[in-house]
Amino acid sequence: MKLASLKHGRDGRLVVVSRDLTRATDAFIVVPTLQRALDDWERYAPALAALAEQLEHGSVPSFRFHEHDCAAPLPRAYARRHAAAWPGYPALLRQAAGAEAAGSEAGRLRHAPSDGFLGPREPLAADDPAASLDLSAGLAVITGDLARGAGMAKAEGAIRLVTLVAEVIRHDRLRPDGLDLDGAEAPALAASLAPVAVTPDELEGAWRDGTLHRPLLVSRNGKALGCPDAGADMTQGLVAQGLVAQGLVGLVAEAARHHALGAGTLISAGPVSNRGIDGGPGRATAEGGAGYACLAEARAAEVLTGGWARTPYLTAGDRMRVEMKDTGGHSIFGAIEHDVTA
Repeated sequence: MKLASLKHGRDGRLVVVSRDLTRATDAFIVVPTLQRALDDWERYAPALAALAEQLEHGSVPSFRFHEHDCAAPLPRAYARRHAAAWPGYPALLRQAAGAEAAGSEAGRLRHAPSDGFLGPREPLAADDPAASLDLSAGLAVITGDLARGAGMAKAEGAIRLVTLVAEVIRHDRLRPDGLDLDGAEAPALAASLAPVAVTPDELEGAWRDGTLHRPLLVSRNGKALGCPDAGADMTQGLVAQGLVAQGLVGLVAEAARHHALGAGTLISAGPVSNRGIDGGPGRATAEGGAGYACLAEARAAEVLTGGWARTPYLTAGDRMRVEMKDTGGHSIFGAIEHDVTA
């Protein structure tokens, strides 16, 4: 099933959305907010799934679904952990900056702000013209309760919903590998989620090996920045309970290794980064490659291949868009689209 939260108060108004994202029906007869549903998923999920099936058959009242009316599916989360789970990204940034390689940074989970996500279609205010604002796009999962030290099977079972995440990051406050400077002010200006969150079973064959295997479509001002495959080149070296952790499931198991996860915890990973066919930096879409889900990675690749960075960081007037489509070309989660304003 597909769920969204319309703008209403601090926690939104939960709605069930049709598979083609054209219609929605209120879920208040079952549960008013997504957080409430996550708190007692075993009780509410079957009723929500039944409502979703009724929506597909047109047997419940519905209304036109507009992504512009949405808050984030989970407007505020109790906790968020984030990882640069595609190792090509930090490695490429370090290489372009002439820094020494760091072997263990990719996949390392860090605490990240979660007390308020930007709506998926809200404007983004760039209040510092000197900031190097970078777009970083990836995947996120929302979990139910998970006990400390749970293994891979329980971690996968705790994943309730999958969605997209985008962050706007101040790269002038980052280390050469793209990680936060110790003690520095938080470099992320904003984080946002796609309009719709989807249960893994709804993703059919695209959800396998603990992650989502579809291209992530990232554009700037209508021009493609990249379409990297989210299921390729992800960190495979995390260890959870003595097992090699894979994909997003591995990140959930790693997050629960030392601390229990509460219902509504968000585990995010990005930016998606694909290596080139020779194992080196990925190529731009104009050169027949998968491109990039991050402006900084595009700039680093340009430095390494051409000697200088041609892709500018975000400025006022830019429009950025992040989306993922199924094999039929239909949007799975809706689009994150922000206009950058002064």
